[in-house]
Amino acid sequence: MMPLTRRAFCGLAAAVPAAFAQVNTVTIAATSSLRFVLFDVIRDYQQKTGNFVHVTYGASGALFNQLKQGAPYELFLPADDEYALKLADAGLSQDRGTVYGVGRIVLYVPSGSKIRPDEDMKDLAVAARDGRLKQLAIANPQQSPYGRAAVKAMKALGVWPALENKLVLAEHSSQAAQYALSGSAHAGIVAYSLALAPTMTRGGTHVLIPERLHAPLRQRMVLTKKAGAAAKDFCNYLQSADARAVLQRYGMSLPPGK
Repeated sequence: MMPLTRRAFCGLAAAVPAAFAQVNTVTIAATSSLRFVLFDVIRDYQQKTGNFVHVTYGASGALFNQLKQGAPYELFLPADDEYALKLADAGLSQDRGTVYGVGRIVLYVPSGSKIRPDEDMKDLAVAARDGRLKQLAIANPQQSPYGRAAVKAMKALGVWPALENKLVLAEHSSQAAQYALSGSAHAGIVAYSLALAPTMTRGGTHVLIPERLHAPLRQRMVLTKKAGAAAKDFCNYLQSADARAVLQRYGMSLPPGK
């Protein structure tokens, strides 16, 4: 099985210049679709500031539940608007946050697959009927906005009846991508930001699914009541030109006016 996981933080010895006398730590809960995006952003941020950033990745819904139960995260980066605003409504954030990027979903097939990735998923539906597709990986729609977007797209295209019984539900989008990359599933509908990672591009092909087929994946970040100065600083950095360039490199668009 080809590994998808990549460490989300750098070693302190490499990341913190000797000139920094004090190291501030930022704790983040982030959607797994940001795994590769944040790797690059955090590497650059740590080198520039000397602050240390630790990220816990997972499904947005699962991370939201952890925060409601008192998890000590300072910054929450779910995969949509809903979970960040729900945290604010629960009185657990400092404000209602900021939309920093908009995600996309793709249909991904591993190298050697007999399935043709097309944006209308016609061959995927045919493959479900002729036996070429036995398992289609998506993130669990009960916990993941990317999983919900996948289901809505399939229903909008009219292929849901053919594909519903082929679904393999992953805990989050990164795990769904791993299933498709490794061949454990014959295809996957996953975050574009994951499909553009080097491991994924070497191991398969993908096609963008039209945005009109699902609700926009507006990704909002929100500072929790536990956030300190370093967390606020990192939140500001995510809105900088350098960080936005990374977001765009991994297929995320910027919200209007950014």
